[in-house]
Amino acid sequence: MKRNFTSITLCAILLTLSVSAHAQQTGKVFRIGFLDSSTASGMAPLIDAFRQEMRKLGWIEGKNLTIEYRFAEQKNERLPELATELVRRPVDLIVVTGGAAALAAKSATTAIPIVTTSATDPVGTGLVASLARPGGNVTGFTALSMGVNTKRLEILKDAVPKLITVGLLRGSGSGPIALQLKELRNGASALKLTLEEIETQLDPKSLESAFQTAKQKRVGAMLTTAGRNFFAERKRIVEHAGKYRLPAIYPSKEYVEVGGLMYYGVDEADRSRTAAGYVDRILKGAKPADLPVQQPMKFEFIISLKAAKQIGLKMPLNVLERANQVIR
Repeated sequence: MKRNFTSITLCAILLTLSVSAHAQQTGKVFRIGFLDSSTASGMAPLIDAFRQEMRKLGWIEGKNLTIEYRFAEQKNERLPELATELVRRPVDLIVVTGGAAALAAKSATTAIPIVTTSATDPVGTGLVASLARPGGNVTGFTALSMGVNTKRLEILKDAVPKLITVGLLRGSGSGPIALQLKELRNGASALKLTLEEIETQLDPKSLESAFQTAKQKRVGAMLTTAGRNFFAERKRIVEHAGKYRLPAIYPSKEYVEVGGLMYYGVDEADRSRTAAGYVDRILKGAKPADLPVQQPMKFEFIISLKAAKQIGLKMPLNVLERANQVIR
Protein backbone atom coordinates (compact mmCIF):
# COMPACT_ATOMS: atom_id res chain seq x y z
CA MET A 1 0.00 0.00 0.00
CA LYS A 2 2.79 2.39 0.97
CA ARG A 3 4.65 1.69 -2.28
CA ASN A 4 1.46 2.30 -4.32
CA PHE A 5 0.84 5.59 -2.55
CA THR A 6 4.42 6.69 -3.17
CA SER A 7 4.13 5.81 -6.88
CA ILE A 8 0.90 7.75 -7.28
CA THR A 9 2.38 10.77 -5.53
CA LEU A 10 5.45 10.72 -7.78
CA CYS A 11 3.28 10.48 -10.90
CA ALA A 12 1.21 13.46 -9.81
CA ILE A 13 4.33 15.53 -9.21
CA LEU A 14 5.73 14.59 -12.61
CA LEU A 15 2.51 15.56 -14.37
CA THR A 16 2.36 18.89 -12.55
CA LEU A 17 5.93 19.75 -13.48
CA SER A 18 5.78 18.47 -17.07
CA VAL A 19 5.80 21.90 -18.72
CA SER A 20 8.63 23.17 -16.52
CA ALA A 21 10.63 20.03 -17.30
CA HIS A 22 9.95 20.54 -21.00
CA ALA A 23 11.35 24.06 -20.88
CA GLN A 24 14.35 22.95 -18.86
CA GLN A 25 15.11 20.12 -21.28
CA THR A 26 15.05 22.48 -24.24
CA GLY A 27 17.42 24.74 -22.34
CA LYS A 28 15.66 27.99 -23.25
CA VAL A 29 13.20 30.56 -22.03
CA PHE A 30 10.45 30.80 -24.64
CA ARG A 31 9.65 34.27 -25.89
CA ILE A 32 6.22 35.04 -27.34
CA GLY A 33 4.99 38.28 -28.88
CA PHE A 34 1.58 39.82 -28.24
CA LEU A 35 0.33 42.11 -31.02
CA ASP A 36 -2.84 44.21 -30.72
CA SER A 37 -4.26 47.19 -32.60
CA SER A 38 -5.61 48.99 -29.53
CA THR A 39 -4.15 49.91 -26.13
CA ALA A 40 -2.60 48.10 -23.18
CA SER A 41 -5.17 49.50 -20.73
CA GLY A 42 -8.08 48.67 -23.01
CA MET A 43 -6.92 45.08 -23.46
CA ALA A 44 -5.97 44.48 -19.81
CA PRO A 45 -8.87 42.08 -18.95
CA LEU A 46 -8.14 39.81 -21.92
CA ILE A 47 -4.38 39.89 -21.38
CA ASP A 48 -4.87 38.97 -17.71
CA ALA A 49 -7.09 36.03 -18.71
CA PHE A 50 -4.44 34.82 -21.17
CA ARG A 51 -1.57 35.15 -18.68
CA GLN A 52 -3.48 33.39 -15.91
CA GLU A 53 -4.26 30.45 -18.18
CA MET A 54 -0.64 30.24 -19.35
CA ARG A 55 0.42 30.12 -15.71
CA LYS A 56 -2.02 27.28 -15.03
CA LEU A 57 -0.43 25.41 -17.92
CA GLY A 58 2.97 25.81 -16.30
CA TRP A 59 4.36 28.76 -18.23
CA ILE A 60 5.82 31.16 -15.68
CA GLU A 61 6.98 34.59 -16.82
CA GLY A 62 10.56 35.19 -15.81
CA LYS A 63 11.20 31.46 -15.46
CA ASN A 64 10.41 29.66 -18.70
CA LEU A 65 8.48 32.37 -20.57
CA THR A 66 8.86 35.99 -21.65
CA ILE A 67 6.07 38.02 -23.29
CA GLU A 68 6.84 40.98 -25.57
CA TYR A 69 3.86 43.33 -25.95
CA ARG A 70 3.19 45.62 -28.90
CA PHE A 71 0.13 47.91 -29.08
CA ALA A 72 -0.74 50.08 -32.10
CA GLU A 73 -2.66 52.60 -29.93
CA GLN A 74 -5.68 52.64 -32.30
CA LYS A 75 -3.45 53.22 -35.35
CA ASN A 76 -3.67 50.15 -37.58
CA GLU A 77 -1.04 51.58 -39.91
CA ARG A 78 1.53 50.89 -37.17
CA LEU A 79 0.80 47.16 -37.06
CA PRO A 80 3.22 46.08 -39.86
CA GLU A 81 6.10 47.91 -38.15
CA LEU A 82 5.27 46.40 -34.77
CA ALA A 83 4.94 42.91 -36.25
CA THR A 84 8.35 43.28 -37.89
CA GLU A 85 9.84 44.31 -34.53
CA LEU A 86 8.60 41.08 -32.95
CA VAL A 87 9.97 38.98 -35.80
CA ARG A 88 13.39 40.62 -35.46
CA ARG A 89 13.58 40.00 -31.70
CA PRO A 90 13.06 37.10 -32.57
CA VAL A 91 10.05 35.54 -30.83
CA ASP A 92 9.07 31.87 -30.84
CA LEU A 93 5.36 32.57 -31.39
CA ILE A 94 3.08 35.59 -31.93
CA VAL A 95 -0.36 35.96 -30.36
CA VAL A 96 -2.58 38.38 -32.28
CA THR A 97 -6.01 39.82 -31.57
CA GLY A 98 -8.25 40.72 -34.48
CA GLY A 99 -7.88 40.43 -38.23
CA ALA A 100 -5.71 43.49 -38.85
CA ALA A 101 -3.04 42.36 -36.38
CA ALA A 102 -3.16 38.82 -37.78
CA LEU A 103 -2.64 40.02 -41.36
CA ALA A 104 0.27 42.24 -40.29
CA ALA A 105 1.94 39.35 -38.47
CA LYS A 106 1.48 36.96 -41.38
CA SER A 107 2.96 39.52 -43.77
CA ALA A 108 5.99 39.81 -41.46
CA THR A 109 6.69 36.07 -41.20
CA THR A 110 5.73 32.74 -42.73
CA ALA A 111 7.90 30.77 -40.32
CA ILE A 112 7.01 31.91 -36.79
CA PRO A 113 3.75 30.34 -35.50
CA ILE A 114 0.85 32.80 -35.11
CA VAL A 115 -2.18 32.23 -32.86
CA THR A 116 -5.15 34.55 -33.34
CA THR A 117 -7.73 34.98 -30.61
CA SER A 118 -10.49 36.45 -32.78
CA ALA A 119 -10.00 36.74 -36.53
CA THR A 120 -13.35 37.64 -38.09
CA ASP A 121 -12.91 35.85 -41.42
CA PRO A 122 -9.58 33.99 -41.52
CA VAL A 123 -10.39 32.14 -44.75
CA GLY A 124 -11.82 35.13 -46.62
CA THR A 125 -8.88 37.36 -45.68
CA GLY A 126 -6.31 34.74 -46.64
CA LEU A 127 -4.95 33.99 -43.18
CA VAL A 128 -5.62 30.26 -43.54
CA ALA A 129 -6.48 27.87 -46.35
CA SER A 130 -9.46 26.48 -44.45
CA LEU A 131 -10.72 26.31 -40.88
CA ALA A 132 -10.18 22.54 -40.64
CA ARG A 133 -6.73 22.61 -42.27
CA PRO A 134 -5.08 26.03 -41.86
CA GLY A 135 -2.09 24.87 -43.87
CA GLY A 136 0.42 27.54 -42.88
CA ASN A 137 1.81 29.23 -39.78
CA VAL A 138 -1.52 30.71 -38.58
CA THR A 139 -4.20 29.08 -36.46
CA GLY A 140 -6.40 29.98 -33.50
CA PHE A 141 -9.96 31.17 -33.08
CA THR A 142 -12.40 33.03 -35.27
CA ALA A 143 -14.98 35.61 -34.22
CA LEU A 144 -17.00 34.79 -37.32
CA SER A 145 -20.45 33.51 -36.43
CA MET A 146 -23.14 34.45 -38.87
CA GLY A 147 -26.37 35.60 -37.28
CA VAL A 148 -24.90 37.16 -34.12
CA ASN A 149 -25.30 40.74 -35.33
CA THR A 150 -28.84 40.05 -36.49
CA LYS A 151 -29.58 38.55 -33.09
CA ARG A 152 -28.39 41.76 -31.41
CA LEU A 153 -30.79 43.75 -33.58
CA GLU A 154 -33.64 41.38 -32.66
CA ILE A 155 -32.92 41.86 -28.94
CA LEU A 156 -32.88 45.65 -29.33
CA LYS A 157 -36.24 45.57 -31.15
CA ASP A 158 -37.79 43.43 -28.41
CA ALA A 159 -36.28 45.52 -25.60
CA VAL A 160 -37.17 48.98 -26.91
CA PRO A 161 -40.88 49.59 -27.59
CA LYS A 162 -41.71 50.94 -31.07
CA LEU A 163 -38.08 50.98 -32.14
CA ILE A 164 -37.69 52.37 -35.67
CA THR A 165 -34.09 53.55 -36.08
CA VAL A 166 -30.93 51.91 -34.74
CA GLY A 167 -27.64 53.79 -34.67
CA LEU A 168 -24.52 51.83 -35.58
CA LEU A 169 -21.15 53.09 -34.40
CA ARG A 170 -18.61 51.90 -36.93
CA GLY A 171 -15.05 52.52 -37.94
CA SER A 172 -13.73 52.98 -41.45
CA GLY A 173 -12.13 50.36 -43.64
CA SER A 174 -13.11 47.14 -45.34
CA GLY A 175 -12.28 43.46 -44.86
CA PRO A 176 -13.69 42.07 -41.59
CA ILE A 177 -15.89 45.10 -40.95
CA ALA A 178 -17.52 44.64 -44.37
CA LEU A 179 -18.89 41.25 -43.29
CA GLN A 180 -20.43 42.76 -40.18
CA LEU A 181 -21.95 45.63 -42.13
CA LYS A 182 -23.46 43.30 -44.71
CA GLU A 183 -25.13 41.20 -42.02
CA LEU A 184 -26.34 44.24 -40.07
CA ARG A 185 -27.81 45.88 -43.15
CA ASN A 186 -29.60 42.70 -44.20
CA GLY A 187 -30.76 42.05 -40.64
CA ALA A 188 -32.13 45.57 -40.22
CA SER A 189 -34.03 45.28 -43.49
CA ALA A 190 -35.55 41.93 -42.49
CA LEU A 191 -36.60 43.34 -39.11
CA LYS A 192 -38.01 46.50 -40.74
CA LEU A 193 -35.55 48.72 -38.89
CA THR A 194 -33.65 51.70 -40.26
CA LEU A 195 -29.91 51.36 -39.70
CA GLU A 196 -28.22 54.73 -39.26
CA GLU A 197 -24.50 54.16 -39.76
CA ILE A 198 -22.31 56.64 -37.90
CA GLU A 199 -18.65 56.38 -38.83
CA THR A 200 -16.36 57.66 -36.12
CA GLN A 201 -12.82 57.88 -34.89
CA LEU A 202 -12.24 56.82 -31.30
CA ASP A 203 -10.84 59.96 -29.72
CA PRO A 204 -13.05 61.65 -27.07
CA LYS A 205 -14.17 64.51 -29.32
CA SER A 206 -15.18 62.22 -32.20
CA LEU A 207 -17.15 59.88 -29.96
CA GLU A 208 -19.03 62.78 -28.39
CA SER A 209 -19.85 64.05 -31.87
CA ALA A 210 -21.02 60.58 -32.95
CA PHE A 211 -23.55 60.36 -30.12
CA GLN A 212 -24.74 63.90 -30.80
CA THR A 213 -25.34 62.84 -34.40
CA ALA A 214 -27.29 59.81 -33.16
CA LYS A 215 -29.63 62.04 -31.17
CA GLN A 216 -30.06 64.42 -34.10
CA LYS A 217 -30.99 61.46 -36.32
CA ARG A 218 -33.62 60.43 -33.74
CA VAL A 219 -31.95 57.10 -33.15
CA GLY A 220 -33.87 54.95 -30.67
CA ALA A 221 -31.08 52.51 -29.75
CA MET A 222 -27.41 51.86 -30.44
CA LEU A 223 -24.92 49.15 -31.17
CA THR A 224 -21.30 49.02 -32.29
CA THR A 225 -19.38 46.85 -34.69
CA ALA A 226 -17.20 44.28 -32.95
CA GLY A 227 -13.51 45.07 -32.89
CA ARG A 228 -10.51 45.58 -30.65
CA ASN A 229 -10.43 49.36 -31.15
CA PHE A 230 -14.02 49.83 -29.97
CA PHE A 231 -13.41 47.35 -27.15
CA ALA A 232 -10.53 49.47 -25.87
CA GLU A 233 -12.81 52.53 -25.66
CA ARG A 234 -15.76 50.67 -24.13
CA LYS A 235 -15.97 52.76 -20.95
CA ARG A 236 -16.25 56.03 -22.85
CA ILE A 237 -18.81 54.54 -25.28
CA VAL A 238 -20.95 53.25 -22.39
CA GLU A 239 -20.77 56.63 -20.64
CA HIS A 240 -22.00 58.42 -23.78
CA ALA A 241 -24.87 55.96 -24.22
CA GLY A 242 -25.95 56.70 -20.65
CA LYS A 243 -25.50 60.44 -21.05
CA TYR A 244 -27.74 60.52 -24.13
CA ARG A 245 -30.16 57.95 -22.62
CA LEU A 246 -29.76 55.54 -25.53
CA PRO A 247 -30.40 51.81 -24.99
CA ALA A 248 -27.48 49.86 -26.41
CA ILE A 249 -26.35 46.29 -26.93
CA TYR A 250 -22.65 45.42 -27.07
CA PRO A 251 -20.48 42.63 -28.54
CA SER A 252 -18.48 41.93 -25.33
CA LYS A 253 -19.58 41.49 -21.72
CA GLU A 254 -16.79 43.80 -20.59
CA TYR A 255 -19.02 46.68 -21.80
CA VAL A 256 -21.66 45.64 -19.27
CA GLU A 257 -18.99 45.34 -16.58
CA VAL A 258 -18.29 49.08 -16.99
CA GLY A 259 -21.96 50.04 -16.90
CA GLY A 260 -23.40 49.01 -20.27
CA LEU A 261 -27.02 47.90 -20.72
CA MET A 262 -26.85 44.60 -22.63
CA TYR A 263 -24.40 42.17 -24.15
CA TYR A 264 -24.91 39.29 -26.53
CA GLY A 265 -22.00 37.33 -27.92
CA VAL A 266 -18.99 35.17 -27.17
CA ASP A 267 -17.08 35.39 -23.90
CA GLU A 268 -13.89 37.19 -25.01
CA ALA A 269 -11.95 36.39 -21.85
CA ASP A 270 -12.76 32.70 -22.23
CA ARG A 271 -11.52 32.83 -25.81
CA SER A 272 -8.24 34.34 -24.60
CA ARG A 273 -7.89 31.50 -22.11
CA THR A 274 -8.59 28.94 -24.82
CA ALA A 275 -5.99 30.56 -27.08
CA ALA A 276 -3.44 29.94 -24.33
CA GLY A 277 -4.11 26.24 -24.80
CA TYR A 278 -3.07 26.48 -28.45
CA VAL A 279 0.05 28.45 -27.50
CA ASP A 280 0.93 25.73 -25.00
CA ARG A 281 0.54 22.98 -27.61
CA ILE A 282 2.65 24.82 -30.20
CA LEU A 283 5.44 25.59 -27.75
CA LYS A 284 5.52 21.86 -26.99
CA GLY A 285 5.96 20.99 -30.64
CA ALA A 286 2.56 21.05 -32.37
CA LYS A 287 2.38 22.70 -35.81
CA PRO A 288 -0.17 25.49 -36.50
CA ALA A 289 -0.99 23.86 -39.84
CA ASP A 290 -2.32 20.81 -37.96
CA LEU A 291 -4.48 22.72 -35.44
CA PRO A 292 -7.93 23.62 -36.82
CA VAL A 293 -9.23 27.15 -36.46
CA GLN A 294 -12.09 26.96 -33.98
CA GLN A 295 -15.39 28.80 -34.24
CA PRO A 296 -17.41 30.08 -31.27
CA MET A 297 -20.09 27.67 -30.12
CA LYS A 298 -21.38 29.16 -26.84
CA PHE A 299 -23.07 32.55 -26.57
CA GLU A 300 -24.21 34.65 -23.61
CA PHE A 301 -26.93 37.23 -23.10
CA ILE A 302 -26.52 39.58 -20.13
CA ILE A 303 -28.76 42.47 -19.04
CA SER A 304 -28.03 45.17 -16.46
CA LEU A 305 -31.25 46.41 -14.82
CA LYS A 306 -29.20 49.06 -13.06
CA ALA A 307 -28.22 50.54 -16.45
CA ALA A 308 -31.82 50.22 -17.67
CA LYS A 309 -33.07 52.21 -14.69
CA GLN A 310 -30.52 54.96 -15.29
CA ILE A 311 -31.86 55.62 -18.80
CA GLY A 312 -35.52 55.11 -17.87
CA LEU A 313 -36.01 51.85 -19.78
CA LYS A 314 -38.38 49.21 -18.42
CA MET A 315 -37.08 45.91 -19.68
CA PRO A 316 -39.88 43.64 -21.00
CA LEU A 317 -40.36 40.35 -19.13
CA ASN A 318 -39.99 38.24 -22.28
CA VAL A 319 -36.53 39.75 -22.84
CA LEU A 320 -35.45 39.22 -19.22
CA GLU A 321 -36.51 35.57 -19.40
CA ARG A 322 -34.09 34.96 -22.29
CA ALA A 323 -31.04 36.33 -20.46
CA ASN A 324 -28.34 34.06 -19.06
CA GLN A 325 -27.66 36.67 -16.39
CA VAL A 326 -29.56 39.67 -15.07
CA ILE A 327 -27.57 42.22 -13.08
CA ARG A 328 -29.76 44.02 -10.55
